[in-house]
Amino acid sequence: MIFVTVGTQLPFDRLIQGMDDWAKANKETEVFAQIAAGTYKPVNMAYEPSLSPDVFRDKCVQADVIVSHAGIGNLLLSLELQKPIVVVPRRFAYKEHRNDHQMATAKWLEDRPGVYIAYEIEKLDEKIVSAREMSVNMDFSLYASPELLDTIKAFIDRS
Repeated sequence: MIFVTVGTQLPFDRLIQGMDDWAKANKETEVFAQIAAGTYKPVNMAYEPSLSPDVFRDKCVQADVIVSHAGIGNLLLSLELQKPIVVVPRRFAYKEHRNDHQMATAKWLEDRPGVYIAYEIEKLDEKIVSAREMSVNMDFSLYASPELLDTIKAFIDRS
């Protein structure tokens, strides 16, 4: 199953329509989307505008691949669950956000294992194929390294 999420704050019709088209061309794959308050309503995949935190996490656990806007929370959850993620950044040029911070986030993530960036919707299929072929072995920790903690402690102790 592919789980698509656009977050809760803003609609992302370009991503939802792109994934709906993908679902139409890939009927053998179940696709579920959390679409927020978008105006585009999918016809080829199941969806809900919003999900409770428990249902959201359950969808992520069930997913083979997560497709998401460039939200850090979604990225961290995908890494925690060892799920490959296809990131589609919202674009200021398309009036999807107030600035291009999601483009900056995507560029920062480009070389991370298990993270696939689709800067344009036309790249979704290629990135989903790559994500599905990936053997999950993402070296990632949700916790700060001992070195970072020691540095912070030393800084605090000097104050």
